[in-house]
Amino acid sequence: MAIEFLPSRRALMLGSAQAIAALALSRRSPAAETLPKMTVTRDPSCGCCGNWVAHVKAAGFPVEVVEIADVSPLKARLGVPDDLTSCHTAEVEGYVVEGHVPAEAIKRLLIERPQVRGLAVAGMPVGSPGMQVSGQAPQDYEVIIFAAGRQHVFARYRGLQQL
Repeated sequence: MAIEFLPSRRALMLGSAQAIAALALSRRSPAAETLPKMTVTRDPSCGCCGNWVAHVKAAGFPVEVVEIADVSPLKARLGVPDDLTSCHTAEVEGYVVEGHVPAEAIKRLLIERPQVRGLAVAGMPVGSPGMQVSGQAPQDYEVIIFAAGRQHVFARYRGLQQL
């Protein structure tokens, strides 16, 4: 004798909701998309540059590293203002990233896509990505967004923490 199972309306609705949720979770979200390749030009003898490259790689950026003894001509060609220079220069999706810019700020730049040349962290602030120093508290620093003839604060950080 066969027993026929007819699910209740509630069971059907619950099962449908679970199936829809499973389908939605199985699809790739925009946040899970692959980040664009970044090209970092740096002096081969600079240790903090290697640490910054490790930081952006850990954040999901594929990175190509170009090592040259003098990065200054590239900075000039890319329009990095003299007062914003640091030890390495990166290029990603048509933008310039100068110095120890946190990966999260770069991701924000790529989402917002403003009409600018790029982002920079001038100098080498202690605690910025690649500049962590054991036993020293991180400094507050600014990520500057720049274009030809203009600059303003894009974000403020202490270490990797946005303020």
